[in-house]
Amino acid sequence: MKLIIRWIINAVTLVATAQVLEGLDLSGWYAAFIAALVLGLVNAVIRPVILFLTLPINILTLGLFTLVINGLMFWFVSSIVKGFDVAGFGPAFIGALVLSVISVFVGWALKDK
Repeated sequence: MKLIIRWIINAVTLVATAQVLEGLDLSGWYAAFIAALVLGLVNAVIRPVILFLTLPINILTLGLFTLVINGLMFWFVSSIVKGFDVAGFGPAFIGALVLSVISVFVGWALKDK
């Protein structure tokens, strides 16, 4: 149940971010839900491999390169999902940052007590 709630909140966050951020376009709720699903799958499968391969850079930048990787994953998902368009790396970086911050708060709210 928590997984579905996270998925819905991520889709709503994507829609809200697309409304506020210039350069991020969603064609509708269907695209938002598919983008949230694909983003979750990419973050679960591809992101750990990329983080492992870029570990030396991540250590040198004290973990700040992870933000760049998040932006690149966000941008990559926009190339896969039709109806979810990101104009460049800047909007992808900011969109990924907003989505990450919201996800942290949702994780705290859904944490078992």
